Amino acid sequence: MRTLCASTLIGEFFVIGFAGLVAMKDETLAMSTVWTVCGVAMLLSLLLCGMITRPGGVQLGWALQLALVASGFVLPVMFVLGILFAVLWWCSVHYGRRIDEVKARWAESQGSAGPDAA
Repeated sequence: MRTLCASTLIGEFFVIGFAGLVAMKDETLAMSTVWTVCGVAMLLSLLLCGMITRPGGVQLGWALQLALVASGFVLPVMFVLGILFAVLWWCSVHYGRRIDEVKARWAESQGSAGPDAA
């Protein structure tokens, strides 16, 4: 699960950065505000890469997904990108857990066979 989720979060890191560049062109937004919000979101996405397997890591990831979708109120294209990344996040969590379960069953079957089974 960690690899899939971290890949999604790294993709979000870049999307948030590029969204900041686009938002900079909006004359109604202060550049300091844009980069403070984008910087915090980018930092959170990087920190979450290491926190995925810890308690609350997946929930913080969902909070980031909601924030990404909500950023569409400032930059409308982020509604589409936020929903896309929320779907990718769900797939990463869901299928990552299934992959982890299959790996655990496989490791258990290899361990129970013992060295003399070959």
